[in-house]
Amino acid sequence: MRTTDRPLPERAAQHAEKRNRHRERLPLRIRFRRTRGRRLRRLFYALLTLIAVLCAAAVVAYRLTPIPKPHPETVTQSTVFLDSDGAYLGRRGPVDRQDVPLSSVPRPVQDAVIAAENRSFRTDSGISPRALARATLATLTGGEPQGGSTITQQYVKNALLSPEHSLSRKAREAIVAIKLDRTRTKDEILEGYLNTVYFGRGAAGIQSAARNYFGVDAKSLTVAQGAALASIINIPSYYEKAGSDPKVTAKLENRWEWVLDAMAASGSISAKQRAAARFPAFRFYPPGETDGQRQYLIDVAAKEAADRLGITEDQLASGGYSVTTTFDLGLQDSATQLVEDDRPAGKGVRVHTAVVGMVPGDGAVRVLYGGSDYARQPFNDAVSGAVEAGTALAPFSGSGRPGEPLRGLLRTAAPTPLNLASAYATVAADGRYAAPYTVARITREGRTVYRARPDVRRVLGEKEALLAGARSGAGPTPVAVAAGSAEAKAKVFATEGAGSGTARRTVWTTAYDDRLALTVALFADRAGAEKGTTVPAQLPNKPSPTEFAQSVAAGIWGSATKGKSGRGRGR
Repeated sequence: MRTTDRPLPERAAQHAEKRNRHRERLPLRIRFRRTRGRRLRRLFYALLTLIAVLCAAAVVAYRLTPIPKPHPETVTQSTVFLDSDGAYLGRRGPVDRQDVPLSSVPRPVQDAVIAAENRSFRTDSGISPRALARATLATLTGGEPQGGSTITQQYVKNALLSPEHSLSRKAREAIVAIKLDRTRTKDEILEGYLNTVYFGRGAAGIQSAARNYFGVDAKSLTVAQGAALASIINIPSYYEKAGSDPKVTAKLENRWEWVLDAMAASGSISAKQRAAARFPAFRFYPPGETDGQRQYLIDVAAKEAADRLGITEDQLASGGYSVTTTFDLGLQDSATQLVEDDRPAGKGVRVHTAVVGMVPGDGAVRVLYGGSDYARQPFNDAVSGAVEAGTALAPFSGSGRPGEPLRGLLRTAAPTPLNLASAYATVAADGRYAAPYTVARITREGRTVYRARPDVRRVLGEKEALLAGARSGAGPTPVAVAAGSAEAKAKVFATEGAGSGTARRTVWTTAYDDRLALTVALFADRAGAEKGTTVPAQLPNKPSPTEFAQSVAAGIWGSATKGKSGRGRGR
């Protein structure tokens, strides 16, 4: 039988045997060598396909990924309160942040941030491939989270995306950063970053940071201060103690030197500027007792500002307003110090001291001391404390029929210190009553939205006002004032109250001239029979409450008349 006529199973077995003999004859390396080209071509095509798929996916993702709107908390701005000269008083709001245009940030400060955080910012595409690879590797291996190294990525991460650490979020961050870089100018991105980046001390954004660390606006930052703030961005929760913790301060100064060296190397500052730079002094952190006492001022001004704008206090707090008050912080701090020194004290009795200083004929309130500890007593004794007037209003008796609101005040047995000060300010203004006010101007985004217009009306004739002043009894000029010039002497310095001798329950001391009406009031209370209640009490006699009130008034008056404080009209 011929071979071709053999059964199929037999022929298949022969072919298999031949193949086996062929494999045995060819070494493995030869077979790999012969098929290497085919395998390389297949690998090349696979890589091309993968790259094409990835590119297509990237294009689709780029087109489908929108630039998200900023988180609500990153666009919410606090409202800041300033004194009459623009000094920072405090803020209200969920976050300590206020937007400023990039033009309000000095160029050296901008360059300091770039030197500290992203030196290629002006030229890069918004992302750092190396940083992305490092962050991806850290995520896959479970290593320490890696942040975006470019300013654009940091802005996207902090203001536009969630802070989670995942590959999908990191990929989205990169896409949004690239898209942002292609659709916004570098200045727009830098402005957004500077207004949202966290600086510690509760301050978000360069404006709040400038105020919290140096007590100035961003536009007034020096090269040295700007470099210090730029250095803080790296570890804000650690560096926020700069100025109060020597170890932290020393470490920050080293980083500050590094930032300045980078600025000099890039030409952002000259060699002369670098040599002249000195490490700046910081405001103490955390705030002292004086800062806490200012909450009384902010309470009053916030309520008035909200009323003037026709909004709620919550809307005011998150509206990004700048409220310029009528207060004089220098005079306020002086009053706080004087009141805290050697005040009368008695067992089981709490002594309250209220101080009000206002401009006669205008109504601008310069001083408003409402209590020593806002945390323990948010109630403001100066504006809400109703205490016995006693003989304090006696000089106004026989003044005919005064106009309102003075008429109503004179019928009040327990006026507030603010109302009493306004009454004597009326005498100082020859019978013209000026409604007290604490808000001089309100601005938002650089635009004035409210400006105070004093509410002045005649409530006493000039003759009646003169008689009321004469009846008050022109007492001795305070010692602190007598040492000054004749011009500084108070027109009237009167001390009255309720009760007498050791039974004194209230002491009022009032001094005024045509520039300032000042009232210092002392009263006391003790715990009532029911829990949480208080009842009036006699003032302790050591030191003498009368002498203490006069001493405080004299010290404040001296500060007001020697300096710029109490200088005349509101702003």
